[in-house]
Amino acid sequence: MTPLLRVRELKVGFGRKADANPVVKGVSFDLEAGQTLAIVGESGSGKSVTALSINRLVDFGGGKIVGGSMAFARPDGSVLDIASADESALTGIRGREIGMIFQEPMTSLNPVHTVGAQIEEAFRLNRGLGGAAAQAAAREALERVRIPDAAERLRYYPHQLSGGMRQRVMIAMALAGNPRLLIADEPTTALDVTVQAQIMALLAELKAELDMAMIFITHDMGLVAGIADQIMVMQQGEVVERGPTDAVLDSPQHAYTKHLLEAVPHFRGGAAVRTDRPAEGVRKPVVAVDGLTVRFPIGGGFLARKSGAIHAVEGVTFDLIAGETLAIVGESGSGKSTTARAILGLVAATRGAIQTAPGRSGRPVQMVFQDPFASLNPRLTVESLMAEPAIAAGQRVDARLRERMVFLLERVGLSAEALERYPHQFSGGQRQRLCIARALMLNPDVVVLDEAVSALDVSVQARVLDLLIDLQSEFGLAYLFISHDMAVVERIAHRVAVMYAGEVVEIGAASAVLSQPHHAYTRRLIAAVPEMERRRQRYDVDTTPVPSLIKPKGFEPQPAAWIEVGADHRARVEE
Repeated sequence: MTPLLRVRELKVGFGRKADANPVVKGVSFDLEAGQTLAIVGESGSGKSVTALSINRLVDFGGGKIVGGSMAFARPDGSVLDIASADESALTGIRGREIGMIFQEPMTSLNPVHTVGAQIEEAFRLNRGLGGAAAQAAAREALERVRIPDAAERLRYYPHQLSGGMRQRVMIAMALAGNPRLLIADEPTTALDVTVQAQIMALLAELKAELDMAMIFITHDMGLVAGIADQIMVMQQGEVVERGPTDAVLDSPQHAYTKHLLEAVPHFRGGAAVRTDRPAEGVRKPVVAVDGLTVRFPIGGGFLARKSGAIHAVEGVTFDLIAGETLAIVGESGSGKSTTARAILGLVAATRGAIQTAPGRSGRPVQMVFQDPFASLNPRLTVESLMAEPAIAAGQRVDARLRERMVFLLERVGLSAEALERYPHQFSGGQRQRLCIARALMLNPDVVVLDEAVSALDVSVQARVLDLLIDLQSEFGLAYLFISHDMAVVERIAHRVAVMYAGEVVEIGAASAVLSQPHHAYTRRLIAAVPEMERRRQRYDVDTTPVPSLIKPKGFEPQPAAWIEVGADHRARVEE
């Protein structure tokens, strides 16, 4: 039986001498209809280049296939060699027969068109739908990937959605053509575990319905265990191990595969939380948030009266203690990042109080963002990038400031010569270390880390987490750590706050919240954590409707009631 896709000795290079120094070196594999192949490996191993080559999108990024073949079986029984096909043949299979979910949704979505228009375009091109039929299909697609207020969200632009919601829009667009092969490049990186489980259930459902094959690129080994039939491990452009999922995970043969598996963080239900909390006598808040509420007005357009508001954050209260890490967890759109941005003054609070301690500098709160490459100006050297916060604070770039740059670079594992280099000359993990060093330039009391390790490979992620813990101990930093990865949260957090639909529903010591969750949403969140021990699991779709954040003008919620679950552990009373 002819496989759906047969790749033999694929070689891909870049630049004028693409064939002289390929970045993908002789990759071979077979993929049957209905089968899932997981490709794993660190950044720079060639995973994404291999994926982009399968539908020849690598051509548009300066890449060139310099050797090998990719035989793709068409529905009519013919076989197309994608490696040598012309553009007209490739246009006929992209989207319709081979779908693609990209890792970074913000660069994949057109910022000047609404998400509804972009999803409708996918249905128009791939299924021939138009008008009301395309609009209905777009709304249904958003509902399938569990975006609340789907009809309203169709009118939004990409920048008005959270990172996780944008990723769900991308998934909805990729599935519009009911492709026979779906290439998913880190499709759940920005999603919390509950939505991640729902997306995986949706993909599994479509696989069964359409006999769809998948190439799944990820650094989450728990997801690999749950969905993959075969695993292919790549290192420096080469396949170092390939085989059935159970064989690779249980009996890895190559040293690099063993290294990857050893670096995987395992969620242990609160048993692995940190025990180095500051003593009670020295616990002092550096940030106190009381009743924080953030609402975004919505209306009918230019000069129209506002008809209501999005209640993005509602009545959030917590303290951030010096030397401690408070992790905020919850699904995309729950208000995690909006809360952090309000503390930083990047969005205006509708009501409530945010108090910060005087601090060791004039800028006591700094931030490290999710995407290190987007956070660093590619035209500036590291020296200029690290000088930016000091210049903004009115400081001069002198020998003393350069000494601090070198000191911080060395503390994050980089040498002084990095000052003369540009962001593109560093790996993803090194760029995130640069962002951490830059955030420490003004000696802050608080560092806000918004999904700061979610885009990193597991081995790099482990090193960055260790670095953050060391820096916290050395400088007495407080971290507000926003994440959807419960294993990472367990590794770094002292306390955990769980957000759902704009509200904190449970908060307390990490060991208590993670081991004895009280609120129903917290229990669902923990139950959805993928584990390597669950092989090809059936993902159960959580059908609990997400409360709408869109409220009519003048609406005010009822005051929240709380229950004390235990010492330093309380939960919102459920209605």
